[in-house]
Amino acid sequence: MSTILVVEDGLTDMQVISRYLEQAGYSVMGATSSEEAQEKITQNKPDMIFLDVILPGKSGFEICRELKNNPNTKTIPVVFCSTKNTDVDKMWGDMLGADAYLSKPVQKEELEGILQKLKK
Repeated sequence: MSTILVVEDGLTDMQVISRYLEQAGYSVMGATSSEEAQEKITQNKPDMIFLDVILPGKSGFEICRELKNNPNTKTIPVVFCSTKNTDVDKMWGDMLGADAYLSKPVQKEELEGILQKLKK
């Protein structure tokens, strides 16, 4: 079973995303800050990361840039999850190496489509 790290500081969004992922057969770890996310990535190396853009501490954009520049984590797919659903934000995500962009509120069908696209 693949493990997905969900980095989300909003409790409701964390619960919704986690539930959809578990229903799709994934094991889910959660983190509510950039610091906690970095600890879990180092300790557990998830198979995929769903990453909120706006977080306490570093932004999701900063975390993604660090992950994609690190040889140990650069191949982990990163999916941005954000209410900031502008073309500029999506462009930044692409430039930083994000593999997909999921709009909030999260729709189960959109999330499942991203999972299918990113399956190895």
